Amino acid sequence: MANTTRITDKLERKKLKRAARKKAAPKAKRTTPRGSNKRKVKKMARGQSKR
Repeated sequence: MANTTRITDKLERKKLKRAARKKAAPKAKRTTPRGSNKRKVKKMARGQSKR
């Protein structure tokens, strides 16, 4: 994305960013499902919260 830190006008910056997003190449589809490498939590004891 274009560096828009020097532009102080918010609307102008927004316009430029939007244009840059349209021009950018589309991202590839995910190969693994989202959150697949998140730590899995085993079922805990019912009742009082243990976490």
